[in-house]
Amino acid sequence: MAETTKPLLDKLGVKPGSKVALVNVDGPDFLKLLRQRTSDIVKGKPPTPCDIVIMGAGSKRDLEKLRELKTWIEPNGAIWVIRPKGPLSPLKDTDLIQAGLDAGLVDNKIASFSDTHGAMRFVFRLRDRPK
Repeated sequence: MAETTKPLLDKLGVKPGSKVALVNVDGPDFLKLLRQRTSDIVKGKPPTPCDIVIMGAGSKRDLEKLRELKTWIEPNGAIWVIRPKGPLSPLKDTDLIQAGLDAGLVDNKIASFSDTHGAMRFVFRLRDRPK
């Protein structure tokens, strides 16, 4: 499969002015990149619903936070879960998919976050979107 050259923030759907909340994500290079696209970034719970939550996860226990995070996003918002890649990762795609379903969310996109980490996007199903 050809490696995509699409910029990371485009892959993640971060548009100029997007409201972004970060949970367990603190890479200085990523933060610098993010700040070039939007200044509306909070670490932890945002004061009002946001467009995108980006959460780092290293264990199945981390995924339990999806239930809370879904209350942080706009009805058409998204949660990206960033996790280690590869056969030695403590988290498999199936772990993320199940955690999303358990939280009432559905996965609808995957992306390469870095050489070492992958990302999976979770959203509300159309029929489940808060009014």
